[in-house]
Amino acid sequence: MAIIEKKLEELGVVLPEPPKPVAAYLPSVRFGENLVYVSGQDCRKDGELLHEGKLGDPLTVEQGKACARQSMCNCLAALKYTVGDLDRVKRIVKVLGFVASAPGFGEQPFVIDGASELLIAAFGENGKHARAALGTNELPFGTPVEIEMIVELKKEGNEGA
Repeated sequence: MAIIEKKLEELGVVLPEPPKPVAAYLPSVRFGENLVYVSGQDCRKDGELLHEGKLGDPLTVEQGKACARQSMCNCLAALKYTVGDLDRVKRIVKVLGFVASAPGFGEQPFVIDGASELLIAAFGENGKHARAALGTNELPFGTPVEIEMIVELKKEGNEGA
C-alpha cells in the first residue's frame, strides 16, 4: 500500500470512489507537468451528505469540521483518480473552502481546519498550504461545505524531488 494511503488508513480514512460530477465539469484536471486542480467537492459519504444546512444555524463548528474533513476525503479521491498514486504529491499548494453560513456566523476558518488538519496529518510538512475560508449564503444541494484545491506533483522519474 502507498505511504500516504497507509497514513490515511491510520487516521481512519478510506478513500471513496471519486465523486461523479453533477454538472458539466471534471473532478480534477492536470495542468502542465506538475499541477492538478481539484474541483469543488462536497461532504457526501456513500452518496449522502454528512449534514445539510448552514453553519451557525443549525450546524455547529464541530459538525462543520467533520463536513470539511469528508469534503477533503472526496478531493483526495478525485486527485488519486487523476494521478494514480497520492505518493506522487510533492505538496498541497492551496485549499479554497466555502462554508454555507447563517447570518452572523464568522468561524469559517475553524470549519475548514477539518480539511487542513487532515492534509497535514497525511502529508506532514508537504500538507501545509495557502488557504482561504469563505462564508456564503448558499451552496449547491444544501451542502454546508465545499472545498477545492491545487496540488503540485513530483516530477515523473524524480519521485524524491
